[in-house]
Amino acid sequence: MLNGLKAVLYREYTVFRKRAVKQIISSSVPPLLFLIAFGWGLGRQVNVGDLPYISFLVPGLIAMNSLNQCFAISAEINIARFYFHTFDEYLIAPVSEYEVVLGLTIFGMFRGFLSTLIIFIYTLLFGVQLILNPVFFIALAMHAFIFSALAVTTSMLVQDHSGQNLVTSFVITPMIFLCGTFFPVDKLPTAFKYLVLALPLTYSTKVIRATLTGGAVQYGYIYVLLIYCIIFFITAIWTLKRVEA
Repeated sequence: MLNGLKAVLYREYTVFRKRAVKQIISSSVPPLLFLIAFGWGLGRQVNVGDLPYISFLVPGLIAMNSLNQCFAISAEINIARFYFHTFDEYLIAPVSEYEVVLGLTIFGMFRGFLSTLIIFIYTLLFGVQLILNPVFFIALAMHAFIFSALAVTTSMLVQDHSGQNLVTSFVITPMIFLCGTFFPVDKLPTAFKYLVLALPLTYSTKVIRATLTGGAVQYGYIYVLLIYCIIFFITAIWTLKRVEA
């Protein structure tokens, strides 16, 4: 199993290395704009609970940016499937579905971790003080795993590149804005509160924010994230098998 996994990771890393500068720059700009617009615009003049808004915002940006970078592998998979047909190499190679899914998911996690590192650098520039709880690394890893596996799942389900754009527009973008990244979930209307409780980003954002701001970590949310990890990993394998069939 390890040889196949290494092969998938090597292939993805080789492609990433050629595009690294462009991808790092593209993942650096959106959170910087949010920090300038909301961090300096609202900054420390507005509080969310006991936190200055900028301290509330940074964990949300980490959740948002890492999600975007993890899920972005879906677009690359679709390009490889529909345009260059290089994804067929995985399907005909003596590599199991588990190795392919795990390799792609780990690569997506790597992109998510890299985007998180960028935001930590921004916090130094903006003077935001964070309290780093070790549980943060567990929560971030599970968060990245969920949305990387979800990216693999959706990229296997859609029939063309425009279908992936619909998933981003109608699932990922609403999730980002409704799941507590920019404002507390309890400010939502009641109907939306129940909706966001079914979405994994709500729980990962809550845990990430608590572990970076000194809040109380709800360990039950960790188990919820674990369930999502298992579900999306299984669906990714199942959808890949359907493509092979």
